[in-house]
Amino acid sequence: MKKPRVLMADDHSLILAGLRKLVEGECEVVGTVEDGRALLDAAQKLRPDLILLDISMPLLNGLEAARQLRTLVPGSKLIFLTMHASPTYATEAFQAGACGYLLKRSAASELSLAIQSVLQGQHYLTPSLTKDVLESVLKPSTGERGKAVATALTARQREVLQLVAEGRGTKAIATILNVSVKTVEFHKSRIMQQLGIHTTADLTKYAITHGIAGLEQAGVPR
Repeated sequence: MKKPRVLMADDHSLILAGLRKLVEGECEVVGTVEDGRALLDAAQKLRPDLILLDISMPLLNGLEAARQLRTLVPGSKLIFLTMHASPTYATEAFQAGACGYLLKRSAASELSLAIQSVLQGQHYLTPSLTKDVLESVLKPSTGERGKAVATALTARQREVLQLVAEGRGTKAIATILNVSVKTVEFHKSRIMQQLGIHTTADLTKYAITHGIAGLEQAGVPR
């Protein structure tokens, strides 16, 4: 029987190595990448059956990548494997197109169960979050409403916001996104207007708070 083809994305090489060992018995690992933009490229090239991805990744976070993958490779199923135990993140992951969501602290056997369930056309949510996610959907908190404000930004604005929060300059962002410097400056200005934010430092803080940029990647000079 042909093994399902899996692409894995995480910004920690040690985690990728560990994941490979865990899944190689039942899957064929066709590639590993360490940032969200490399994930988009690899997914379109490899067309895997399954993509295992993290939320916090440089250049493009997992949630933004998932939204784009849903269009770029609709036949690939997505499972998030992340440290984020917040029901808000889990809810947003499924809204972005995920079929599974589990935590990095989960047992290896749970990853296998999630893969099997998703490949059979089911959805999988780690049991430790099930009740909280249901409550999150039925009774959104103030923090979750703030999260909705972040997702009200356009996809391009969220991409620019993440790159700004990662400490990348306007020219570098323009190169990464393949747009003009003026376009980047326009998006940054619009983001500040919409969010009522006036400094890059506050933009960075906002991006981290709302999960658009990871704490590890944010504010590192390049």
